[in-house]
Amino acid sequence: MAQPVFLITPPFTQLNTPYPATAYLKGFFNTKDIPAVQADLGIDVTLAVFSKEGLRKLFGEIANRNGEQSPNTARIVSLREDYIRTINAVVLFLQGKQPTLANLICRRNFLPEASRFAQAEDLKWAFGTMGIQDKAKYLATMYLEDLSDLIRETVDEHFGFSRYAESLGRSANSFDQLHAALQAPPTYLDHILLEILREKMATIHPKMLAISVPFPGNLYTSLRCGQFVKQHFPDCTVVMGGGFANTELRSLSDPRVFDFYDFITLDDGEAPLEQLWEYVHGRIERDALKRTFTRERGKVVFIDNKSCADYKQGQVGTPDYSDLLLDKYISAIEVVNPMHSLWSDGRWNKLTMAHGCYWGKCTFCDISLDYIKNYEPIAASLLVDRMEEMIAKTGQTGFHFVDEAAPPSLMKSLAIEIIRRGLVVSWWTNVRFEKSFTRDLCLLLNASGCIAVSGGLEVASDRLLKLIDKGITVSQVAKVCRNFTTSGIMVHAYLMYGFPTQTEQETIDSLEMVRQLFETGVLQSAFWHLFTMTAHSPIGLDPKKYNVRKQSTAIGPFANNDIQHIDPMGADHETFGFGLRKALLNYMHGTCFDFSHDKWFDFPVPKTKVAPGIIQQAIEEPELNSKSSSRILFIGKQPSATVLQKSKKGARWEVLSLSFQTLKETIMISVEPAKGEWLCRLLPVLHISNPAGMTLKEIKASYEEAGLDDFELFWDNKPVNGLWKAGLLSV
Repeated sequence: MAQPVFLITPPFTQLNTPYPATAYLKGFFNTKDIPAVQADLGIDVTLAVFSKEGLRKLFGEIANRNGEQSPNTARIVSLREDYIRTINAVVLFLQGKQPTLANLICRRNFLPEASRFAQAEDLKWAFGTMGIQDKAKYLATMYLEDLSDLIRETVDEHFGFSRYAESLGRSANSFDQLHAALQAPPTYLDHILLEILREKMATIHPKMLAISVPFPGNLYTSLRCGQFVKQHFPDCTVVMGGGFANTELRSLSDPRVFDFYDFITLDDGEAPLEQLWEYVHGRIERDALKRTFTRERGKVVFIDNKSCADYKQGQVGTPDYSDLLLDKYISAIEVVNPMHSLWSDGRWNKLTMAHGCYWGKCTFCDISLDYIKNYEPIAASLLVDRMEEMIAKTGQTGFHFVDEAAPPSLMKSLAIEIIRRGLVVSWWTNVRFEKSFTRDLCLLLNASGCIAVSGGLEVASDRLLKLIDKGITVSQVAKVCRNFTTSGIMVHAYLMYGFPTQTEQETIDSLEMVRQLFETGVLQSAFWHLFTMTAHSPIGLDPKKYNVRKQSTAIGPFANNDIQHIDPMGADHETFGFGLRKALLNYMHGTCFDFSHDKWFDFPVPKTKVAPGIIQQAIEEPELNSKSSSRILFIGKQPSATVLQKSKKGARWEVLSLSFQTLKETIMISVEPAKGEWLCRLLPVLHISNPAGMTLKEIKASYEEAGLDDFELFWDNKPVNGLWKAGLLSV
């Protein structure tokens, strides 16, 4: 076998599921017959450290150092035998292999507890009287976090499960601090990582090492990996790419970076890596590389062969998760938040419905970059083909579509294709809260297995939403959330505070809108983020237009993305963070809706100007009737029909009683016999299994051709307009 490409994700991204970049690239290499092997070094290192043998070595290392210890560290060290005794069982439980351990964990006399458990006192409030598995996962996560604190204090100050050395990587305009850290001897965790990497390199013998760096928290370890391979395996070419490079390194000029990597690629990795593969085999010249940084004669150069085209999404193949330790990932619950639980609990196959964003206008977003601006959807049939292939390979039927914002029309087509094939899956994705998400579309999505959506409400202020160019209003968000929620789909909202020119009044009014969304029950999960100006967003490119100023206009030689800025017209934004998060945590648990807003802050805040009940009023507004071009689908079962005799005041007549069986109930309606018989003939034509289907206009024509009268009176009123409950949907 030829020497392969070795695709790695360095520590640490997430513990519950592989980050998908290497699986996407391996799937592409499969289409090109390029041999590829992949590994997630984050889970490898985690399992090496958090095991009986790993903890014995850790406590031994701590004992050898004889450093001064905090009371919390001293407590953990004194309980070391309890940690060593329980660690394997806890990891197996979090891997889903010992679910019965949950009862023992929840008794609170099995796991040793240190400082992290101080935040776990009111578990009944957080999890209720049910949810033993979730409660146990939360407690087990606190146990691991205690050990994480121990590692950070004693042997590796940069350790974090998903944010390793993030402070070194986040917007490091200068490479100096990272470079100095890399000249120091490897840390305790570095040694574990590099020994694992050594074993894999010696086994795989790769021609090229491709390191995916999605986040600042992966950067330091990626550099350590590159440094190690260039020192000990000099014949292997080291390439770095991924989300961090795509956003932060576009103006890279520090040549020292190439002491650790040979090349850095930008944006979609398929074509650049294929060109590098050809180059390292001597088949093309260096000037044929695509979107690639390297060092020539001591200076950083950027090579971009414009004649080399990127691949269409239909050409890149199905993500391939082989080689990854899919049964070894750990489901943790770090934050008591429904959507965060989805992110960190369970193994999800990752797919993308469309490259880029179909909206592509939000002023805080990096819309000038390739991964946003170049929108290209994938056909629903091809998406479901890939889903079926991934289910066959991984045995997992859960899917997370990682789109910036999944397009509603494609979500509809995907749902129809899933239902037609009888595929049993659960899936979730990110959306824009736009009016296309009607009640009936949400019901269709739910029927296909959609369990949750997340979307940006951002600042719940119509003035600021317009400034963001979000294309939505708070009222519209409320209605869309109602449609998702009533159809059984959980809704998570991304919330933002500190947007340019946002006033104290708007911050409090936004909090009130959020309070009402939770109080009415149309929103189940949310999280506040402080606005960050980025270099490639409309605000970063033209701050004057948004009445903010950059603190510095200098471009550093290394990472350039997050921009420090001054907002002279806005509030002191950072002071609101703690109070906003505290209020939100209570709202998510259905409490404190009657608290005045000043209860959440330790400084005076204005009273809200938002009218009480404004969200309730919005969600009570009925949706407009279907358009004549609307497609009508039936996803239910054919009804049974019975002719009944009715009488009143001596008059007798017949009605046709139709009985629809759903999963939860029997829905009965009575209509005129002729109209009921026409409806029974129509439903098989409208059934989702029939690709042809009919529009509302075509249905009206059929009705009138049957000699029936008053179509609108029949179709738009009771009892027929209630048949959405039986699966008759306008999409």
